[in-house]
This record gives sequence, structure tokens and C-alpha cells, in this order.
Amino acid sequence: MIRALDRSVGRILDTLEEQDLAENTIVAFTSDNGGPGYIGLDDINSPYRGWKITMFEGGIRVPLFVKWPAKIAPGTLVENPVAHIDMMPTLAAAAGILPTAESVSSRRIDGVNLLPLTTEQGAANWQRETLFWQSGNYQVVRHGDWKLQINQRPTDGLKQWLYNLAEDPTEQTNLAESHPQKLEQLKVLLVEHQASSVETLYPPTTNMPVMIDKTLAEKFIAGDEYIYTPN
Repeated sequence: MIRALDRSVGRILDTLEEQDLAENTIVAFTSDNGGPGYIGLDDINSPYRGWKITMFEGGIRVPLFVKWPAKIAPGTLVENPVAHIDMMPTLAAAAGILPTAESVSSRRIDGVNLLPLTTEQGAANWQRETLFWQSGNYQVVRHGDWKLQINQRPTDGLKQWLYNLAEDPTEQTNLAESHPQKLEQLKVLLVEHQASSVETLYPPTTNMPVMIDKTLAEKFIAGDEYIYTPN
């Protein structure tokens, strides 16, 4: 698969060069999730915990490469966390398409234009601090360097994982009990986010457990951490 992707992307880039379109064409390359646990490779997302379907960093931390020679300097490195919801407004802004009053009032756009991040001044003035992820009963918020995951299922009760990613990027030390004020602050952000969310358009067909630190090639042992997620 990696070889096929590499060859296919290479053909696209070669064609842009042949057509003299490479300089002013945006090419974005990313992934919708981290590597899955079902292939049985325990270090696929190393050093981060978790897999595809979980929202530990191994499941959601992926690279985003953007090439636009006419506007973005080669070698530009952006450390700010962003999300795929930002791609649509970014591409629209690059094309010079600005939201109209009618579109703003009829449909909320959650993402933001990422192009300011490609300049030193824009990165220094970046304002957004908070990102959200959700899959039914599995809810996550990142606010600054702090990240809270909440997973609730009637038969398992409430599970909470709180991490300071600046100090613990691989999510090893759960701070939910030792930092109750930060826990409540992030819970409030989740509640506020829920209040403005729309209902799920496509109900899940299953609700399944996913081990955080083991692949599907390994057996579950009592005490292993896991999440329950709709899919």
C-alpha cells in the first residue's frame, strides 16, 4: 500500500510539472487516523499509545503535508495542532472564496483557514486553543496542551483520561484524579460543545471494545485499559 501510494502521488506531481501547474497548485497529503491495531504490529504508532478508532495520540496524531510553492516556503514547519475540519475553509480561502452572510447564517463551519500558520507572524498570532473529537459516548477535547478523554458505557461506568501533552506526549500518566480543577474545566468545554452539536446523521452499527496498549493479535487480560466506541 505504501509503495502504491508513493507511485500514485509521484505520478500526480510529475503530471503537474509536465502541465506547468505545480507552482500554483496545492497538494495536501495526510491520513484520517493512525495505524490500526487489527494488523497486529505493536509499534506501528510508536511512541504514541492507541490505534485507529481510539482517540489516544496513536489514533489521531497524523502528519499533514501541504505543498504550494507559489505561497508556502519549502521547509516551513508548523507545530500548532490542527484538524481535518480545517481543510475545506483553507482550500476555499486559497481559492479566494470568502463566506457570505447567507452561508454563515445557514451553516456553521467548524474549521478555520490554516494559511496564516504558514507565516511566522500568522503562527505567532494564532488564536484557536481548543479542538474536539467525538464518536457517540466517546468524547475528547484538547485545550492548549491539556487533553481529556471521556468514555462512558452503562455496563462499564465512566472512564476519564487527562493528560498534559507538553509534559507527557505519549499519555502515560493519567492526571484525572490529581488535577480535579483542570478536569472540571475541560468537562465544561465538552458540555458547551455538546450543546451546540447536531444529532448523529448515521447511527453506528456496532459498539465495540478496543484495547489501548495491545493489538488484536494479543489477548485481553483483566486490568488492560480499553475504550468502547461506536462504529
